[in-house]
Amino acid sequence: MNKAKHFINKITGYRLFLPLLCLAIVLLINVIKTPSFFEITIKNGVFYGYIVDIINRSSELVILSIGMTLVVAASGGTDISVGAVSAVAGAIAIFILGGGETSTDFYHAPYILGFIAAIIAGCVCGAWNGFLVAKMKIQPMVATLILYTAGRGIAQLITEGQILYLRVDHFKQLGSFIPGIPFPTPVFVAIICIALTMLILKKTALGLYIQTVGINAKAARLVGLNSTMIKFLSYTFCGICSGIAGMIITSRVYSIDANNAGLNIELDAILAVALGGNNLGGGKFSLLGSVIGAITIQALTTTLYAMKVSADQLYVYKAIVVILIVALQSTELKRMLRNLKAKLTGVQAGRKVA
Repeated sequence: MNKAKHFINKITGYRLFLPLLCLAIVLLINVIKTPSFFEITIKNGVFYGYIVDIINRSSELVILSIGMTLVVAASGGTDISVGAVSAVAGAIAIFILGGGETSTDFYHAPYILGFIAAIIAGCVCGAWNGFLVAKMKIQPMVATLILYTAGRGIAQLITEGQILYLRVDHFKQLGSFIPGIPFPTPVFVAIICIALTMLILKKTALGLYIQTVGINAKAARLVGLNSTMIKFLSYTFCGICSGIAGMIITSRVYSIDANNAGLNIELDAILAVALGGNNLGGGKFSLLGSVIGAITIQALTTTLYAMKVSADQLYVYKAIVVILIVALQSTELKRMLRNLKAKLTGVQAGRKVA
């Protein structure tokens, strides 16, 4: 009995237990509703299936959740501008590659130039957020609210209020498939981003520095850490992730619609971080947890759409999930449950004595 209890406590105490449990529940619901959920077929040389579609569609969310994880860990706040920054990056890339034309079927500039421009745009936007949060000491929600509201306006200025189309097959490959490779390109991009980020965090002390600053910025300064720079770099990195996500988003539809590109994706990114078991107050973090959280969110979205839930109602269900996850992470709730358990144990002991 004690061994079984110890085994259960060990499993439930595993950091990724909650994220994996949530993902397992969502997948189980899908399997019950659609028995062929895990079935994968090959059509025209590429993989098709529900599970492939979920992994594919969650790629840009995974990339954004990586950046959001570091922002949350370092500053104890969130970057709500990632969706708008993605739109800005995508607008700049297509404007350069399409020569500013409304619709074109050939490149007006080298692809690499447009891609680099998108990354630089994301980096600049992230650096701006980092400057406001780290140097100016503005609350993250308020600081990133500036680009959240102005970002799409900037994208509209770049596109002159029009939807720009870039009908080049090569441009579509980043958001779909590379000829001869059966797996979606966005998945490879997401894997590369995860691998590079984890490599940087593991091979350098940056991961430890971010956790230290997130737990106690004042104490971090006292031991010689530049907490301002660490927060700044976290937001800058998040901006770079937004730029990459923006390229994938525009490549999927070979166009840029400044009003709808990456719309509300920041909410999913924040939810993915919370669902990944990360403390939204900053400090310790888990990139793998956020990645699992992002895949879970996409699986949940797919499930809700399959259950005929409209796009307008989707966020109500997601809000319920946020409330449950945040409540489960609440130290106050855990304390209340421990006190309740202690009282019940005391009552049962009293009855046995009586």
